[in-house]
Amino acid sequence: MTEYVDASVFLGMHSMDEKTRVACKNYFVRRLNNEVGMSFEQVGKCDDVVWGLSRKEQDVYYPFMDNLHTIMRIKRVAYDEKDVQEAMKNPSLQDLSITDKLTIGMAIVRNGKLCTTNPSLLARKDFPVYFPELSEELSFSQPLEELYQKSLEVRICTQE
Repeated sequence: MTEYVDASVFLGMHSMDEKTRVACKNYFVRRLNNEVGMSFEQVGKCDDVVWGLSRKEQDVYYPFMDNLHTIMRIKRVAYDEKDVQEAMKNPSLQDLSITDKLTIGMAIVRNGKLCTTNPSLLARKDFPVYFPELSEELSFSQPLEELYQKSLEVRICTQE
């Protein structure tokens, strides 16, 4: 089964909420040697938030993000026709935003699970979604952990 993440988990590593921040960071620490999927749209949502930050904030954030993307296999994937059909035709998805429909539709069609902090998706017990595990904060290996700690000058409100 493929695991997918959305922007809420990736940006959640810099959440203003400490429990969310630690849970999201730990998700990536635990899977550093694994592959996870993320739609191009969700990658774009992350970029949109980060590009909206000041130049100074981007300069402390990007070294961590760039290195994480180099070290970890985050497979960026495009939606295909089956993902779109699932999003538009599945009656359980009709009350969601188009972005949420496509994100969860992709996980459903591809027999995956979506890790998210998105309350709209987590509220639905019929979806293959879960919140990242809450536990004590783990550390990335060096020098990634050092870059992460520096990047924490940037805190993001991750509420949808």
